[in-house]
Amino acid sequence: MKTNLLRIVILFVILAFPTIVYSQSYSSSNKKAVKLYEKGMEALYQGKNDAAMNSFEQALAEDNGFLEAHLMLGDLMSDIDRNKMELVGKPERQYRDKAKSHYRAVVDSRHDFFPPAWVSLGKLELYDKNYDEAIKCFETFISLDKKESETLLDAQRCLTIAKFRKEALAHPVPFNPQNLGNTVNSKDDEYLPSLTADGQTLVFTRRFPRKATTTANTKEEEDLYISALKDGKWGVATRMPEPVNSNDNDGAQCISQDGRIMFFTACNRQDGGGRCDLYMCVNKNGKWSKPRNMGSTVNSEAWEGQPTFAIDGKTLYFVSNRKGGYGGMDIWKTTFESGRWTTPENLGPSINTEYDEMSPFIHFDDRTLYFSSNRPEGMGGFDLFVSNRNSDGGDWGKPQNLGYPINTEGDDNNLIVSADGRTAIFASERQGGYGKMDLYSFDLPEQVRPTMAICFTGTVTNAKTGQKVASDIKVVDINRNVVVANTSSDASGHYIVSLPADGVYAFHVSADGYLFHSQSEVWEREDDFNAVWEPITVDIALHPIESGERIALRNVFFESGRWEIQSGSEYELGKVVELLNQNPQLRIELGGHTDNVGRPEANQKLSEQRAKAVYEYLVAKGIAADRMTYKGYGETQPVATNDTEEGRGENRRTEIKVL
Repeated sequence: MKTNLLRIVILFVILAFPTIVYSQSYSSSNKKAVKLYEKGMEALYQGKNDAAMNSFEQALAEDNGFLEAHLMLGDLMSDIDRNKMELVGKPERQYRDKAKSHYRAVVDSRHDFFPPAWVSLGKLELYDKNYDEAIKCFETFISLDKKESETLLDAQRCLTIAKFRKEALAHPVPFNPQNLGNTVNSKDDEYLPSLTADGQTLVFTRRFPRKATTTANTKEEEDLYISALKDGKWGVATRMPEPVNSNDNDGAQCISQDGRIMFFTACNRQDGGGRCDLYMCVNKNGKWSKPRNMGSTVNSEAWEGQPTFAIDGKTLYFVSNRKGGYGGMDIWKTTFESGRWTTPENLGPSINTEYDEMSPFIHFDDRTLYFSSNRPEGMGGFDLFVSNRNSDGGDWGKPQNLGYPINTEGDDNNLIVSADGRTAIFASERQGGYGKMDLYSFDLPEQVRPTMAICFTGTVTNAKTGQKVASDIKVVDINRNVVVANTSSDASGHYIVSLPADGVYAFHVSADGYLFHSQSEVWEREDDFNAVWEPITVDIALHPIESGERIALRNVFFESGRWEIQSGSEYELGKVVELLNQNPQLRIELGGHTDNVGRPEANQKLSEQRAKAVYEYLVAKGIAADRMTYKGYGETQPVATNDTEEGRGENRRTEIKVL
């Protein structure tokens, strides 16, 4: 037994129960027993641990009701048990059982003799999963303790643990982990996965022995690996090329929803500001750029890592033990605004605690956050939790434990969830894998699933030539009039964007030299999808800014039979203002169109009033009146059938025509 631990035991006894050392008022009147007890205490002072135990045991042989001797043996046996676990990796049950018997002798004899004995006994029962007994012990101590103390706080924490674990074991959640296979996993460790919104690209960290030829001072190396899904199976994972990976440790990454931006953690690089920093790189035309340190605003002298990137294309969550947090490791966020990253903001006490919060993952719905924590409401080690916020982007709700057996007595972390919310991927050290730690997938229980996210993918082209167009894509939540997703199409015209499947959205696609594209998407229920989730293909054709070209403003809204512009139209009209300001030579006609419901004369008048309302709105925003005209076409220029509600909706529109 370590001498310093024994001194802690002795000091605890002296401070908490001074009559044991300084008073002759013992629980035993047997002089021989008392003499043996005092001999044992002297041996403890001298660091003679075995001799001390022997003396206490002899004292009990003389008087088995000597409570002070029981207490000292309970503490000593507990301490031996802890050290044995540290040395051999498993508990020495015989010592723990003896410790419990000694504490039990005290509390059964006089329940208020030394109240902290209830806590010591409760912890041993907690370790042995005797939750009812543990709960009784902690509750008894709390009822006896009449003042705030560290022991009281400890008892309350342990009571929380015992109650949670009892409930979790009584109500296990469905759990069917499946190994991702040997194309992804290897004899080395795989962990910290990240996934694109379409579910087709998986990036993860692999740890393996470092080659003896390198000059690095660590025995193991971490690198980033990538795998693609094809025909429902993951392809052979390959090491991401330099400059993403280096001779130093590179890992703990996330990838943007479209797979073109990656943030990761790198340690001990020459351009680093702390032990580990956050870096980012961009994939351009199939090649990754040189990683760039995110700078001193985001990175500090502390540890920063484990990023996760939101679908809004500007919010990055990460872990740090920087100053200003609530515990050792907290979850923070930074936002890209006006060309730079903002000063990181702590997510606050609804997420962070005095304990450690790690490995965050913000789902593709942008309102569900998964993370790991070693807070008391867990099964042991790090547990996985989920927190939700309202669709209006408000505060984070109380985190919920994902349940047993997803969470175990060991460390459970590194979880991500597919866009449809049904499948989770995580790292685990469970038996039967290809290495010590492998990547697994499982069906996420319904009660901890996020909102299903829709994934749109497609190609942006020139409407006239079919040429692929690199463009900027923004999606607006019409009800809140805020941009909820930012992405782009690359030189190949390809794009990916995901959205919660319960909203009303306006798509805006723009590129230099083109009129912007506008369309609406309405999703009210997750069951709008088939049983098999898959990305929705939406190809977009942009019209060049040329005379005669026209686009419909699909997100300018009017009440039926009225011409006043409704709320939710502001963003779309703002894009028109932006288009005209960026192209000062551009002149346009604003055309109003209706369906064929009602009298033609009334439809003609209504269409002109709506076109005029848009004209006046743009003039009020600073657009010169002589750059615009307006005209009502009524029901004379339908673009779809008027025999269906969907077709009539297409015909009710406001158009821009290039003059």
